[in-house]
Amino acid sequence: MTSSAPDRAERERRRRAAERLGDLMPSTTSDETDEGWGERGTTSRDDEYLRDVPPHHG
Repeated sequence: MTSSAPDRAERERRRRAAERLGDLMPSTTSDETDEGWGERGTTSRDDEYLRDVPPHHG
């Protein structure tokens, strides 16, 4: 089965674009990690209370 000229041209265009732009999407997004979700290894109850203080008590 042979490829038509437009198919080859499109593949070449995509190859050049990928070569210039690189991988634009990270393999793992920030939504897929625990980073930033407040998971801490060791927390005390005092730390939890201090984080939950209302702004007007700051």
